[in-house]
Amino acid sequence: MVILVIRHGESEADILDVHEGRADFNLTEKGHAQAQAMAEYVKQHYSVDKIYASTLKRAFQTATHLSEEIDVPIIADEHLMEFNNGLLAGLSFPEADEKYPRVENLPIHESVYEQESQLEFRHRAEYILSKIISENAQDATIAIVSHGGMINQLYHAFLNLPITSGMVFGTGDTGIHEWRVNERGRFVIKANSTVHTEMSL
Repeated sequence: MVILVIRHGESEADILDVHEGRADFNLTEKGHAQAQAMAEYVKQHYSVDKIYASTLKRAFQTATHLSEEIDVPIIADEHLMEFNNGLLAGLSFPEADEKYPRVENLPIHESVYEQESQLEFRHRAEYILSKIISENAQDATIAIVSHGGMINQLYHAFLNLPITSGMVFGTGDTGIHEWRVNERGRFVIKANSTVHTEMSL
């Protein structure tokens, strides 16, 4: 199985410089162009059987470019949404720092400011990754369109890393991560490739 994990394109929150998370911003014009470039690249290099996407606008709009390019419908799933950042969603960084200061050494099962806990976030990633792998054929190619934070959690789930590992897997706008699953194990083939935007934008 080939799994393409793709981050959404540039969103309006990136321009406004605010906390995004569950704040539901649209893609910018540049974000749409990035998503279209990604879609054309994926069409040229892969034969995608299914597309799974977060229900948040920036990810779903990105997935729509791919869906229209390759004529494959989108399976929307709330489990692929970004971290639920509660009361911080949509606030500027200075305002959030003032109203809701960072709480150090918070146990992984606890949360503050109406957010989900780190344990709940990881559980969502474990659930949706297990579901996607189990319900598709071994020779399938799957695209998952999501968010930076969730993609990081999916990496941890895919690689069976401890929740407290501290590893961070970065991803840029419409960055493509190629994973493979077969009888020999799980493999990261490509990480955060943005060659499609470099070539076309």
